[in-house]
Amino acid sequence: MPVVDDLSRGRSGVYRRALAGRDFRLLWIGSSLSLVGDGMTFVALTWIVLSQPGGTRQLGLLTVCYTLPVFVGGLLAGPVLDRFDKRHVLAVDSVVRGLAMASVPVAAWAGEVPAALPFVVAAVYGLFKMVPLAGFPAAIPDLVVPEHRDAANALESLSFSVAGMIGPALGGLLIGVAGGEAVLAFDALTYAVLAVTALCVRRPLKPDAGDVRRSLDPDAGDVRRSLDPDAPASRRPPRTGASVARRSAGRLRGTSGGVLVLLRDPVLVATTAAFMAFNVAMGMLLVAGPWLAKNELSGGPNALGLVLAAMAAGELAGAAAAGARQPRGRPVVAIAVVQLVAATGFLAVTFAPHTAAVAVGYLVIGLFSAPMTVWAQSLRMARIPAPLRGRGFAILRTLMQATPPLGAACVTPLLDAGRLLPAALAMALAAALPAVALLTYGLRTRG
Repeated sequence: MPVVDDLSRGRSGVYRRALAGRDFRLLWIGSSLSLVGDGMTFVALTWIVLSQPGGTRQLGLLTVCYTLPVFVGGLLAGPVLDRFDKRHVLAVDSVVRGLAMASVPVAAWAGEVPAALPFVVAAVYGLFKMVPLAGFPAAIPDLVVPEHRDAANALESLSFSVAGMIGPALGGLLIGVAGGEAVLAFDALTYAVLAVTALCVRRPLKPDAGDVRRSLDPDAGDVRRSLDPDAPASRRPPRTGASVARRSAGRLRGTSGGVLVLLRDPVLVATTAAFMAFNVAMGMLLVAGPWLAKNELSGGPNALGLVLAAMAAGELAGAAAAGARQPRGRPVVAIAVVQLVAATGFLAVTFAPHTAAVAVGYLVIGLFSAPMTVWAQSLRMARIPAPLRGRGFAILRTLMQATPPLGAACVTPLLDAGRLLPAALAMALAAALPAVALLTYGLRTRG
């Protein structure tokens, strides 16, 4: 296995070197613990809502409250992260969401939880969700040297995978023992830990005057390259004169102008579009998995747990391998290739009712989608100007978060009619065709 080979050759040392940095280690630990708490939260909120009269009918509203504010919050989080020190923004976010979570157990201990409170808590969570999702990766370039960024990004991906496995399971266990309110109290505690670890980071996480001067240097030529302090001078484009830099500088001063600078980078646009399409397929799979467990696979909920565990195991292995081994050649080509391989995993749903065969497909999806995330994030860190990293990661991640509901809506009519093969083909094509386009682009350019 690639991960075993990497470990035997000592490549795992890159993880130790990334975690050797005190500031990154602190922020990663706090973020990882908070993610576990987040994995417990939705389970707890759904249980509390289900316990209310007419709770089943309210689950759809809870899901909307949990997800819809993410898009508004994503547009607001970027400018805030770029303007203020990310340590302070992450701490304030943690305090606000921690207080929101704590309001439910406090209300329960005081007497009774108001029927509307879980929906308010879900909306607050969704509104602020993009702050750490954009803030942590935007901080990594300031905390980790360039050669360790793949490892740092892999560690973030590993945190998501582990939290995705541990959080819901632990939340369900604690609900049975102490109730949903106690789970939210625990989540509030994890937010407090993240706030403390963020404030304990010593290095300021705000672009300094040197970053801005470099970004506005009239002799810098292509502003996107000049803003990357880690780009070797030999790889920077030739100077094109002060007029280009002045126009680029003007674009950087405004929020919308800064986003336009990012949208003019064809590599960022191409990779983001490919990820958005892949997430359409993942949205389809979110519906297809439970449908298969109910109608096709033997074992019902146990079968669903097995295939989801297979995907999580693949994500863990894929992220670990990607962090230990940088892509050979052009990153855009490597991203496109692993996305193409991951796309084949969606076809495995046609092997139902054979649960093991379907689980292998889920494993392939997880194993090859994780390197996409790790390598693409390192690529973005190299190409997004330092003064725009907060806005850049916020807008890109918001766009990618927006597409799974589209996939879920598209595949539902097919599954409702029992048309599993067309649904499988739709998932595979949604993931594969943009990867082919990205591969073609990568081979024709030097991206």
